[in-house]
Amino acid sequence: MAKKKAPAIQHRAMYSRMSFLYQAATCMAAVEAGRSDPGLSPKASSPTAAADCDAHMEEGDSHGDDTKHDESSYPKTQALSRRLLTDLRSVTLKTQIRMTSDIKRTICKYCDTLLIEGQTCTSTVENKSKGGKKPWADLLTIKCHTCSRKRRYPVNAPRQKRRPHRVPEQQGQEATAKEATTIDSQSQPQTTT
Repeated sequence: MAKKKAPAIQHRAMYSRMSFLYQAATCMAAVEAGRSDPGLSPKASSPTAAADCDAHMEEGDSHGDDTKHDESSYPKTQALSRRLLTDLRSVTLKTQIRMTSDIKRTICKYCDTLLIEGQTCTSTVENKSKGGKKPWADLLTIKCHTCSRKRRYPVNAPRQKRRPHRVPEQQGQEATAKEATTIDSQSQPQTTT
C-alpha cells in the first residue's frame, strides 16, 4: 500500500521566491555591514584572524593587498538590499501571503531597509507611564537610520487574536447584551395612554 502524500502547499513557488528575496537582501546587507565594521566580516570570525586584521590595520594596509576598493560601491549593496525587500513586499501583497511578524519587524515599513541593530537601526525600550511604574506599558522603539522614522512594538502585551477568530466571541457578547435588554424591557411595566 502506498503512503499518503502530504497535502500540497499552495503557492509553493511564491514562498520560495519570498525566501530567496529575503535571504538575498540579508546577504547584501551583511556585505554592507561587513565592509563598514571589520568585526562582522567572515574573515574576522576567529581570534587569530582578528589579530591578523589588527596587524594589517597597524601597517596602514586595511585589505592586506595593493588593490583599491571603490568606496562608492558600499551604498550600491544597500540600495540592492532595499530593492530586494521592496520586491518581497510587492510579492506578498500581490499573492496575499502574510509574512511572519518576526520578519516584518526586521524590515523598515517606510523605506524598506533591512534593520540590523547597531548598523541601520537603534533599539530602545521606553515606558511613558507615570514614573515608568506600569511594566505592561513597555514599548520597544526601533529607529531607522535611513529614514529616521520610529516604530513602536509592545514588549509584554498579549497578542490580539486575528479578526476571524475574534468574531464568535463578539457575537456571543452581543447576544448576551440583547438578552439583557429584553429582560430589562420585560421587567418594566408598560403604561397605556
